[in-house]
Formats: sequence, structure tokens, C-alpha cells
Amino acid sequence: MLSKLKDLLIGPALPTQSLGHKQLNKIRALAAFSPDALASIAYANQEIYLGLVVAGSLGLSYAWPIGLGITSLLVIVALSYFQTIHGYPSGGGSYIVARTNLGTLPGLLAAALNAAVSLTAGVAALASAFPDLWPHRVAIALVLLLVITLVNLRGLQEAGTFMAVPVYIFLGTYFSMLVYGLIRLAIEGPTPLAVVAPPAIQPLTLFLILHTFSTGSTALTGVEAISNGVPAFQPPQAKNAGRTLMVMAVLMGLLFAGSIGLTQFLGVVAGPQETILSALARRLFDNGALYYVIQFATLGILTVAANTSFAGFPRLAAILARDGFLPRQFSSLGDRLAFTNGILLLGFFTAVLIVLFGGDTHALIPLFAIGAFLAFTLSQAGMVVHWWKERGQHWGLKSSINGIGALATLTTLVVVIISKFMEGAWVTILLIPLIVLGFRRIFAHYIRVREELSLKGLPPSLKPVETTRVVIPISGIHRGMVGAVNFARSISENVTAVFVELEPGEGEKARVEWEAWWPDVPMVVVPSPYRSLVGPLLQFLDETDAQHNDGQLAAVVLPEFIPGKWWQTLLHNQTAWLIKAALLYRRRKPGRERVVIDVPFHLRL
Repeated sequence: MLSKLKDLLIGPALPTQSLGHKQLNKIRALAAFSPDALASIAYANQEIYLGLVVAGSLGLSYAWPIGLGITSLLVIVALSYFQTIHGYPSGGGSYIVARTNLGTLPGLLAAALNAAVSLTAGVAALASAFPDLWPHRVAIALVLLLVITLVNLRGLQEAGTFMAVPVYIFLGTYFSMLVYGLIRLAIEGPTPLAVVAPPAIQPLTLFLILHTFSTGSTALTGVEAISNGVPAFQPPQAKNAGRTLMVMAVLMGLLFAGSIGLTQFLGVVAGPQETILSALARRLFDNGALYYVIQFATLGILTVAANTSFAGFPRLAAILARDGFLPRQFSSLGDRLAFTNGILLLGFFTAVLIVLFGGDTHALIPLFAIGAFLAFTLSQAGMVVHWWKERGQHWGLKSSINGIGALATLTTLVVVIISKFMEGAWVTILLIPLIVLGFRRIFAHYIRVREELSLKGLPPSLKPVETTRVVIPISGIHRGMVGAVNFARSISENVTAVFVELEPGEGEKARVEWEAWWPDVPMVVVPSPYRSLVGPLLQFLDETDAQHNDGQLAAVVLPEFIPGKWWQTLLHNQTAWLIKAALLYRRRKPGRERVVIDVPFHLRL
């Protein structure tokens, strides 16, 4: 039943040889990797507006210059990641660049930030889609998150196809709105902000401008996603990924600068409970059908924006797992040739953040703004070192581009930390070292496991294996015992059954019945005055090992019947499971570990 349900939700398993056929062309890849970057204009524009409107018309007049500055920064970051794609076509983005050129710790730091950016950017995009549904925004976001998670579990092509519809609807409607807005601006002329802007409630200061620039720079989130997912592209992978990145950057720049410019020069001011992009659409189309088409398109792109995280984070997690900084399971492909464990982990933590932050975009922005710009800075600094080492064609120009980018994003990062520290930035500053510490602990564990499992220095053993003593714990005499007893007698002549007596008299009854079936196999009754099964059994095993003192250990053969339906398991005591857990996780001296053999008996009903 569970297998059929899984096939219904995410589809049947795919063969490994079809992996190449599941890669994305540039059209689907743009839809899969760009929603977060394209949708970021919604909350970035809103943050710029909220930051400047407090200074009245004078403050709003700086929206266009700030927008141009952020667009210029976008160009620098896009060029940097374009070079990253061709320098490191295996994927991994900021993590690979930083670790290779700056060392393990900066690489882990970049990976932690990419993870945090992916988690929070998806939540912010989902939450910002529902400004008028605050009482229900968490529930709606969780439902949409579930849908996106299932779509990604189905595989790359299905995700790209699903995301393509809202992405291209958004691009078509917004570019049409911008063109129409420019025509209206050319005909009507600009509207003075002094006529429409509310009165200033605080003076315009340099800090206010820098604060607004830092929050508006969240428009750059999602730029790094394509560099993380280069292997998802059809061959030639680096070439197709680079072209897709450039197309995405051009689209982002035109949308962002165009919407900011129209907002300022048309004198658009948002009313209560309204976003600035909604106010721009209303200014151009009143309350007509086109206004609602724009709103629907915005809702669609914001909803699927979380898919950028699902497209990038599982691949980054797979790279980290292959390097030993995350559990190995994250490097494995699932039935649908997707990194299933990474998708499920991302879905879980995104849901947790949605609930913890109540789906509030404004509260989440400081978190991923720091993560994004520190990752950008580390990546570009790493590329400077990369070009310095390679010294290939035009390496000086390439290094200069990355150096300027690193300086620009580092400056932005400092501004974000200072201006947003008390607004939630401290959470990211605290979270990042904890994530890096977790990475290092996992890596240290794998190193210790490798050392302990190594055969180096271990001489080959030529000592013949002696006959093993076998113990069969029994809870009653039934058909499920037959296979276990027969197996035990096939591997040893020294077999003993053990019955733990919870109630006085039960042991003698069991002995009579046991001797009627297996008179040649001795049975020992172990009393348990405190009604414990596991404790007396372990004590009996230790005592018999000490009594024999022959260097041998008693192997434990566990008879276990398996019900026909999964839910019927809940109707039975899990005695065998408890005994297995106690024996497997009970530490003993090296070479003195106990062998546990499970002999199942499957019930038909």
C-alpha cells in the first residue's frame, strides 16, 4: 500500500541509465533555477519603498539611484558566478570555490550560508505572496511547500515543467506592464513625488540610505543557484549554465530597474495593506482585469520561487556529503533520480522556519541577506585566488572583476550587519558558526570511522574458528521456533534455550512443552523479579561467557514472527527488537562482540 501511494505521488522508480535524459535544457533550467531571483524584485522593491517613504518625497527620490546601484552590483555578481560556472563546472558554487582556494573553513562557511539562504529565501518568497491573508499565511505556505516538495521528488524534468508556466507568465505580464508604463510615462510625463508622497516622519540620512540599499540588495538572492546546479544541465553543461545565468541576470536587471524607475517617475505610493508593485499595477490599469492578471502572475512566481532552493540545496548537500561534511545519505539519488534526502531535509526545515517566523518576510530578510552577501564575498575572493593560481588568458581582468565584486559585496555585508543586527541579523551570525561546527563534527566522525575500520597493521588470522555456543531466547513454544532451532543446530552442537520468567510458574510450564518438542536441546529458566526481559538475558549471557572462559562468545539466535500487515505489528510486543537493540548497542571489548542472528517467521494473515 505504501509503495503504491509513493508511486502515485512521485512516480515509479527510474533506471539509472535514464539519468542523462532527466537533465534540463535551457528553457526548463531557467524555470527551475530562476524563480527566486526573478521574484525577489517583489520583496526587494517593497523593502526599498518602506525604507525611503519615512523620509517623504525626498527619501523616495533616492529609489532610482539606489535601484541603479543594486543593478550594478547584480552585474558584478552575475559576472563572478559566470566565471565560477566555467572554472568549476562540477557544481557547488560558493562552497567549491571557497574551499578549493581559501581552505576548508571558508568553504564550510559558504556552504552553511548557501544552506541558510536556500531555506529562508524559499520561506520569504512564499510568505510574501499572501500580504492580505495574515491569519492563514502559515497554513497556506505549508500547503504550497508540500506541493513543491512533491513536485521536486518526482524529478528534474517534472519540476522544470511545473515551474515553467508561472515563470513565463510572470515574465510576459511584467515586461508588458513595463513597456506600457514607459509609453504612459512618455505621454504623460513624470509625476512630482512632492504631490503624492506622505509627509516625512524622519530626516533623510546617510545611514537611512545605506540601510535601504542593504535591504534592497536582497534582489540578488538566487543568483548563485545556477552555479550550484551545473550538473543538472544538458551537455555542454557549463556553456548552457553560463548562458542561462546571463539571461537570468539580464531579465532580473530589467525587471528590477524598470519597476523601480516607473515607481519613482510615475509618483506611485502604496496605500495601507498594499505592496508597492500592486500600487504600480493599479496606477497603470486601475482595478481592471489586467490589474488582477498582474497580481495573479506575482502570486504564481512567488509561490514557485521556493523551487530555486529545491533545485540548488539538494545538490549542494550531495557535494558536502561526498566530501564528508554531511551524512552520506545525502549523496545518493532516489527512485526518481533526484537527491531525495536533501529535498526532504529542505522541506522539513523550511516548514519549521515558516512556523517559527510566522511566514513574515520582513523578519526573514535580515537572515538571508547576511548569508547571501557573505557567500558572494567568499566566492568572489576565492575566484581571485583561482585566477592568480591559473594565470590563464586575461587572468588579470578576470581577477579584477572578482576583486571588485568581493569588495562591493563585502561593503554591502558590513552595512547589512550594522543596520540589521537588532532586526534579526544576529540570528544568522549565531547560526552560521553552529552549522559549521556541525559540519566539522560530522567530518571528524567519518575520519574516526575510517581509522577504526582500516585493516592497516592488522595481521591475517590463521587461527581456526572454533564451534560457537548458541543461545536462543524464547518467549513461548510456537511454530516460529522451528526454523530458529533448526538453524541453531545446523551451526553448533552447543545450543541452549533461555526463558526469562516474568511470573512464577511460567518457566516450568514452558520447560515441559519445550522438552516435548526438543528434548536434546537444554532450556534454562532465568527468573526476573522486576519483570524485565532484556536485563536478565544480558546477565545470563555474561555469566555463561565467564563460566566457560574459553574465549568463545554465545551467538544469539532470535526467533521472530512477522505479521502479514504492517499495522498488525502494533498489536504485538516488540521483544525481539528490544533484545537486538540491547545487544547491538552494548559496547564490549574489541574481539568480544556478540553475534546476533534474526530468524523470521512470516505469518500469512
